[in-house]
Amino acid sequence: MASKISTQELKTLMDGNAPYALIDVRETGEYNATHIPGAALIPRRLLEFIVEESVPHTGTQVVVCDDDGRRAALAGETLDKLGFTNVSVLEGGTNRWASNDLPTEWGVNVPSKDFGEMQEVVHHVPEITADELHAKIENGEKLVILDSRTPEEFQRMCIPGGRSLPGGELALRINDIKKDLDPDTQVVINCAGRTRSIMGTRVLQRMGVDAVGLKNGTSGWLLAGYELQYGADLVPLPDVSDESRAAAEEYAARLAEEDGVRYLDIPALQELLAKRGNQPVYLIDVRTDDEYNSGHIPGFRWFPGGQAVQRTDDVAVVKNATYIFCCDGKARSTITASMYRQMGHENVFAVDGGAPAWQAAGQTLETGFPASTVANLAEADGSVKKISPQDLNNSQPDLVIYVETSQDYSQGHTPGAKWLSRSWLELEIEGMAPSKDASIVTTCGGGKGATLAAATLHSLGYTNVSALDGGMNAWKAANLPVEQGLTGIVRPPSDVNYLGVDRSYAEMMNYLRWETALGEKYAAD
Repeated sequence: MASKISTQELKTLMDGNAPYALIDVRETGEYNATHIPGAALIPRRLLEFIVEESVPHTGTQVVVCDDDGRRAALAGETLDKLGFTNVSVLEGGTNRWASNDLPTEWGVNVPSKDFGEMQEVVHHVPEITADELHAKIENGEKLVILDSRTPEEFQRMCIPGGRSLPGGELALRINDIKKDLDPDTQVVINCAGRTRSIMGTRVLQRMGVDAVGLKNGTSGWLLAGYELQYGADLVPLPDVSDESRAAAEEYAARLAEEDGVRYLDIPALQELLAKRGNQPVYLIDVRTDDEYNSGHIPGFRWFPGGQAVQRTDDVAVVKNATYIFCCDGKARSTITASMYRQMGHENVFAVDGGAPAWQAAGQTLETGFPASTVANLAEADGSVKKISPQDLNNSQPDLVIYVETSQDYSQGHTPGAKWLSRSWLELEIEGMAPSKDASIVTTCGGGKGATLAAATLHSLGYTNVSALDGGMNAWKAANLPVEQGLTGIVRPPSDVNYLGVDRSYAEMMNYLRWETALGEKYAAD
């Protein structure tokens, strides 16, 4: 059973060296508005989906928090059921934490953004403004614009003429990119805002490559009044030549020495793998998805290098844990590991020789991506009644609820359905369905969340509950009518943080100013 932890006890834990996870179980919008520094975001409704991967050892001390403690208490019960043995609920939540004059922050992916702003201020990472870049393009100057985001983000929107080269691939492939260009071609690195362009430019700066980062990325480009390109074609990444690989490996060796990255040979890796049952160990393969799919060391999770750094608060949920990175040699894993070292993580390793070394040692590689599992779903599936889209369309239940985010709900729900996130289900269902005999149907996008929600309602004593089989995906496939918008929401939702092109210009400005302000303390130092 989850215990309680006071704000002072939590502060003491955070100031120590023992492994722990502080998990904020509110929704993205709430977390973005304010949270405890260092807290990882896992909304309560997603615990069954990702917590076992996020916290790889069930004996780790886990502290869950929300605003006032109510949802955190429910999350603690869920973690107990999932087998976590050292769970605490923060008394009074972030409200009590703030009232005791302890620090809070706002925003998402704050550790990496703070790190990026520090790099720019301390190391004078060069940048180019949108106006300057636009003028160079108009003048026909020699440029190569490398987009350091994920390929999916690049295809959604990019600087016209840009090329996708995710940040984790920059050092490995930059020489092969440059060999096809004139020597005086300007290399420009961009992302959506600031962080990944700064970090990518800094990687090349340390490597001795002349490059500049696009100030404020695609957001800054839009704010300057220029058009973005949508749906750009992905140019395949260049094959890695022996020369380019050698340059990247040499660079990685220097980083390891300068930043304190340690290497594991295969016997040492196997020794650490054997300890995973007793301590939190993260295994991260930072290569491309195709490389990972073709063969990876068993147990390693795919997280491309640039994203593993950009989203450290998603990857490294347990603080003071062990982090092991792997690629096909040393270059990409070392560069990622060096970023973690620079961000203050102590127990950081790279696999010497990567996946090929594992195979050369007579060990077997896994292929494909591991099937995702949802904790407790099989048990819920066995106890929950399902209703087909056609049967739901022909019936009139007392209440149909959609249990995922308000944004998902607004993009399509069954006509007349109400929105009630699974995060709040136990706390608010009685107000929507006072009678335990009410006929209730739970819905979501694909059916899994609805099944878990229906099982929860059963546990609360509701006797006539069904889950929409296959969720809204099956409903839409059956060509049944879909209602859009926030039609079944009685108060403005606070659960969703609207990102990227969904932001207004004012929100872009404020967000970029917030990012820039993170570096002010380093300028003062």
